Amino acid sequence: MCGFAGILAEQQALAVNTALLQKMGDSIVHRGPDDHGIYTSPDNCLGFVHRRLAILDLSEAGHQPMASNDTRYVIAYNGEIYNHLELRRELEQQFDSQWRGHSDTETLLEGIRCWGIEPTVSRCVGMFAFALWDNTERTLTLGRDRVGEKPLYYGFCNGVFLFGSELKALKAHPAFDSRINIAAVALMLRHKYIPAPHTIYQQLFKLLPGSLLTLQADKLQQGADIQPYWSFTTAAAKASSNPFNGTEQEALDAAENQLKQAVSEQMLADVPLGAFLSGGTDSSLIAALMQAQSTKPIRTFTVGFNVPEYNEAEHAKAVAAHLGTDHTEIYVGEQDALNVVPKLVTTYDEPFADSSQIPTYLIAAEARKHVTVALSGDAGDELFGGYSRYFDCVRKADKLSALPQAFFSLLGWCQPLLNADVWQQLDRMAGQTHRGLFSNTFGRAADLSQLNDFSALYRYMVSDWKHPSDVLMSAAEPTTLLNLKVIAESEERFNWMMLADSQTYLPDDVLVKVDRAAMAASLETRVPMLDHRFIELALALPLNLKIRGGTGKWALKQILYKYVPKPLLDRPKTGFGVPVDHWLRGPLRDWAEALLDEHKLSQQGLFNVATVKKYWHEHLSGGRNWQYPLWNLLMFQSWLQEQ
Repeated sequence: MCGFAGILAEQQALAVNTALLQKMGDSIVHRGPDDHGIYTSPDNCLGFVHRRLAILDLSEAGHQPMASNDTRYVIAYNGEIYNHLELRRELEQQFDSQWRGHSDTETLLEGIRCWGIEPTVSRCVGMFAFALWDNTERTLTLGRDRVGEKPLYYGFCNGVFLFGSELKALKAHPAFDSRINIAAVALMLRHKYIPAPHTIYQQLFKLLPGSLLTLQADKLQQGADIQPYWSFTTAAAKASSNPFNGTEQEALDAAENQLKQAVSEQMLADVPLGAFLSGGTDSSLIAALMQAQSTKPIRTFTVGFNVPEYNEAEHAKAVAAHLGTDHTEIYVGEQDALNVVPKLVTTYDEPFADSSQIPTYLIAAEARKHVTVALSGDAGDELFGGYSRYFDCVRKADKLSALPQAFFSLLGWCQPLLNADVWQQLDRMAGQTHRGLFSNTFGRAADLSQLNDFSALYRYMVSDWKHPSDVLMSAAEPTTLLNLKVIAESEERFNWMMLADSQTYLPDDVLVKVDRAAMAASLETRVPMLDHRFIELALALPLNLKIRGGTGKWALKQILYKYVPKPLLDRPKTGFGVPVDHWLRGPLRDWAEALLDEHKLSQQGLFNVATVKKYWHEHLSGGRNWQYPLWNLLMFQSWLQEQ
């Protein structure tokens, strides 16, 4: 895993220079501390800078930017192509390709030279982002892996096209345009992350997963052409028209074998590797398959909390003991959180508020002391229906559909008159026995009465700020995938939620969280369940192999029971929870109050000060738990303070 950045300028006055490229590369040295390189085109219209974290081919033969044998192409690349040895054999047989080293970068470059860009990336199994310069056509191509494991940002700033693995590399260029995208702030407050293609800056964008961007150097004013080569939506449509038609056991065998292959390929490295282990189904399954294919104990890493209801470390320790791994655990306390929070702004570049970023940052730093690569169990929830919110949403939808329309008409008529303060006044009148009856039940029902379809209900449920305009002034919120209407059949609803999360929450929250935290420690992370062959198989499986008995991940659990006894695993799913609610009332209180200072908020002119004050005081009193909306605000304020 590495990092890169670059510049493309049409005007000679904006020509690139190595000092600028060096500065951009220095800003992402954490992504690649082992080596660096710079390339500029003969006419100085284009420049690449690359930072290398050596995983495969530790020799100079893996140095980047790398030119093709015929010098037509130059590439700066970040990621891993797990089937690159297989691709090499194909290239040798078809084109008699010759090799200078054994890096996957060289394989990717030779494939592009022989097969072309899209045919090559379509053959690749792996995670990647790259920038490719074609000296013959004077064309720049940016590419990103199918699911979005590796990041890639781009945009035009004052006549210059900038691109790179992290926003901080683009910020290092003097042409950088720092104007804030207020619409993206609204999205961030709702979701805790900024969905692609948006970023916090008006002029910059995330390249969508599974896409290729092409830009002609002599025609920059015409803009970029962006085309998908793979998408979850297309893959799901193909799976629907050609579903898996074997027996239940054949389906389980196929899933196990495909995942085994993915794990085996992702264990290929010239450096030490291990795995994150929470003790849940997904991470335990990855660790089990790794250990089954290893001749010595693999390294596993767990994070725990001193707050009992959030602590899963004991479960992970029991799984590790059964599998026989070399296990390491760390415990995150209040002081650890206090120490990490100031580092989050520079780690994540733009406002990002998934609070599990704190333990992820700490466990990545601990793992890096022992290994250079760590595998994770991410994506099992999205592919096999593991989130409890899926079931909650369907239950709520069914209850709402059972209510007479007249009830919602009445609530809709009353809602403008009955705001949150009125509901809370009715709560007080109801007394302690019926605490929260009106605000939590009828108040929420009034809100839900405005949701006229299932996707709107799901969007409501995954929103931290249900209505960002309540707190953010002048916010026009962009449309996202979660705004799309879906049909009401139960099976389709589950499939839609999993598909929606796979295209939003997974790439823009989960994968961002892990990539930035790991890269801050110069640790490479790999996700076997994101092997696109496994994804396409999972999409083709019937829903009853994913969801059964009111819970998800049925198939994954059946596979795991072959390696880990059922009693070690059967417990309620808690997720990667973080006791932010406690921390905000304790060690993080002073930090939070400084960021939410009324005078500061008034000067900024972005937020409704009265709303912020109300949420903060209700949280401090213990009357309400507003940890999620408050954390989103705090992460934005912390980011803004550093600009």
